Amino acid sequence: MQHDEIEIRTFGPDHIEGAVALSRQENWPHRPQDWQMALQLSIGAVALNGHGQVTGTILVTPYGADCAMINMVIVDRNVRGMGLGRRLMEEAFALAEDRPLRLVATTDGMPLYEKLGFVPSGTVLQYQGKVAELDGPEGVEAASADDPPAIKAMDREAYGADREALIDALAERGEFAVIRRNGVIEAYAAIRPFGRGEVIGPVIAGNVEDARALISFFATSRPGAFLRVDTDSRTGIADWLGEIGLAHVGGGVTMDRPSRKNAAQARPKIYALANQALG
Repeated sequence: MQHDEIEIRTFGPDHIEGAVALSRQENWPHRPQDWQMALQLSIGAVALNGHGQVTGTILVTPYGADCAMINMVIVDRNVRGMGLGRRLMEEAFALAEDRPLRLVATTDGMPLYEKLGFVPSGTVLQYQGKVAELDGPEGVEAASADDPPAIKAMDREAYGADREALIDALAERGEFAVIRRNGVIEAYAAIRPFGRGEVIGPVIAGNVEDARALISFFATSRPGAFLRVDTDSRTGIADWLGEIGLAHVGGGVTMDRPSRKNAAQARPKIYALANQALG
């Protein structure tokens, strides 16, 4: 197939079926509903071959004017080596405008991203499976209808960007839990259906103990459920996730463009991502 036979178009809802097929080719767990949520929050592009089949995807998820995540980057195995990945990334740069960019790279994708100016900044570890029996944590409660503004403010402080749209999308599909002390929310976590089961994240807290308590809150309410947690290797909860029964099954490398300076860690801290695509 010639390079000029592949056309780049705006990613729309009618491309989700083809995108799901591509993600299954990569053994990704994304359901149509997971692609729909990602697209709801994003702008993106697809590559179509001469028969109108989806042969490549890329999404850009803007978080206000602060930054954007590049995600769901897939090129059909049958057309790799033709520069399509670079074409999709160039399209993503245009869609992101002048926002700083973040992504989680696979091993295969890293060489291209480094050529395009991305710099490694950390490692994401994916844990999943069925949690062993746990004692229910104290001090954690389901979020109330009045809590979203405080949750959004805490999320922005930890992430360094406006993710209000993400919080709203999570609320549409899942649940929130909080740790409240003296009437003030000091930590929060979300859970939602995703892939083979449910994903816990974001988890944002001021310390490891609160992060574990939030994860335990959801795990104990779903005995035997298939759960997933994506955490940074530096958070200090990875070993504990293994101890409670979740298996380390992979992950990726966080990358930034331009490179972010190592500023003092904000408090609260991100202990788990919404997932690798959304940060």
